[in-house]
Amino acid sequence: MLVLAATPIGQVGDAPPRLAQELAAADVVAAEDTRRLRRLLADLGVATSARVVSYFEGNESGRTPQLVESLLAGERVVLVTDAGMPSVSDPGYRLVAAAVEAGVRVTAVPGPSAVLTALAVSGLPVDRFCFEGFLPRKGGERSRRLTALAAEERTMVFFESPHRTHASLLALAEAFEPERPAAVCRELTKTHEEVVRGPLAELAQWAEPGVRGEVTLVVAGAVRAPASSEPADLAAAVAVLEADGMSRRDAIRDVALTSGISKRVVYEAVHRP
Repeated sequence: MLVLAATPIGQVGDAPPRLAQELAAADVVAAEDTRRLRRLLADLGVATSARVVSYFEGNESGRTPQLVESLLAGERVVLVTDAGMPSVSDPGYRLVAAAVEAGVRVTAVPGPSAVLTALAVSGLPVDRFCFEGFLPRKGGERSRRLTALAAEERTMVFFESPHRTHASLLALAEAFEPERPAAVCRELTKTHEEVVRGPLAELAQWAEPGVRGEVTLVVAGAVRAPASSEPADLAAAVAVLEADGMSRRDAIRDVALTSGISKRVVYEAVHRP
């Protein structure tokens, strides 16, 4: 059996009880960083007789067939990455795909996830969202990706390195609109956790001096503009957003933003007799 085991993204106390149980019972532990695994085992007070192997981006392709052989031989393989759920912007996808193809059972120890944690604390709509991982490092590729996402109506979650956060926020503000609501979630669940919310342009200005720590960006989806500025059309546009789970207050704000009409006018269109 292949077990994908989620590890804490910050505080070790967030580790699910099953994580310790699986690490203790494993025949093989495949770890993104074996040094971090040793620290995790010590923090959890777990002693394991498992064979520990490294499994990271650089050796994923070569090590996957070896781990599949172990699985087919009846061994219990536990895969852990540095933080969060394996295979979510971390090593693991290749092994899962190969194990499934080989007919091996794949299960998971659910636990901390930076994607869901950032989404939950962002204050942005959570009923529909998509995870976009890391944006491309090169400017041209990043611009093309963001252009393709400009009309995406779901809330978007991105991972970003601290030294590229400012550039990515600038690119987001340019590709979408400067006033698009967003949140920068930094050092989630850690001692210096910080969540900064606001329009993309303001967040880019905030990040200009530099950002430290692990960063997750949450960006509101595009709002479909009403066909016209007629009160009935404005009210209908608000109703669509409310049906998607947005509060009336936020729906009025977003329709006003995308239509270029004042919030008072949109409010009156919604509440007219």
